[in-house]
Amino acid sequence: MNQRHLLPPGGGPAARSGHRPAAGFAARTVGGLTGRAITVAAGRAGEPGGLRFTERQLYYETCRVLNPGSAFLRGRIAGTPAPVLRLPAFTRALDELGRASVPGLLPPPVAPPARPSGPERPEGPERSEGPEPDLYDYGLPRLLLCQSRSIAGMLLANHIHLEAACPVLAADDALPLDPRMIAALERAGGATVHVLHDASPVGVALPARVRATLGPLSGVRVVSLGLVPRHVASLRLPTGRGPRPGPAGLGALPAALRPGEADWLAGGRFAEVAAVPPARLLRTVLRLTRGPRPPRDSLWSGLRGLRGTGFMTWPAA
Repeated sequence: MNQRHLLPPGGGPAARSGHRPAAGFAARTVGGLTGRAITVAAGRAGEPGGLRFTERQLYYETCRVLNPGSAFLRGRIAGTPAPVLRLPAFTRALDELGRASVPGLLPPPVAPPARPSGPERPEGPERSEGPEPDLYDYGLPRLLLCQSRSIAGMLLANHIHLEAACPVLAADDALPLDPRMIAALERAGGATVHVLHDASPVGVALPARVRATLGPLSGVRVVSLGLVPRHVASLRLPTGRGPRPGPAGLGALPAALRPGEADWLAGGRFAEVAAVPPARLLRTVLRLTRGPRPPRDSLWSGLRGLRGTGFMTWPAA
């Protein structure tokens, strides 16, 4: 640390007069306000029904608490605002508050052990990585791959894999896919691999990477759930700026991007899936992976069915 950022020996005039430095008081005040904002944000992130959320999702929710106007402008005026709270300040306030005291906050994800490759990685029916080795004997109509390991854990913690009947995996942990899972996708006929990724050069290139690892599978589609820059602007998600992608990164951008979106990514801009409010993220993922819901039965639909079937018609075997 540069010496001019330190207090002089003896604490300076404020310390000799018995008063605390004004900078320390300001830091404590800001930390206290941030701590209260984190508490409010945790309550909002867990609605409805006590949802579980990641630390990064809590950070973005805290930014929304500190900037209430962003919720009013969302959906009305497109834009990509900068976060109102710096991440290090949020982390310090969360440390002081205590992560264990925040209801619904998930622990950091733990990377699984590396899978053996090459001759040490057994293939075929003798390889068993789970408690149900016959799971891969059935067709797998859909699969969700997440760029973020934390987001994959959050979806699992909120039971999206059960509601959508769709396995949820982190891309870095799952790719290349297990040959038995690939066979299950092909066996289902018309299976879909959904990819949930950030709006970043690496993120938008992830679906193409998944297609390359799958190879020429008949009837298996790879579909991007987003994010892409147009989603970021319409939702007014906070964005950051990182290093500009090189020629290889620019060449991997999908051709379906609009010119403005490609320029946005080429400038090093990015937005994370974690910036989407947790409840909205869960609803969107569930709707897109499960597909359109069947029409709800009603009295009139039942009467129409009876009229077409006949009152005493015996159902066909």
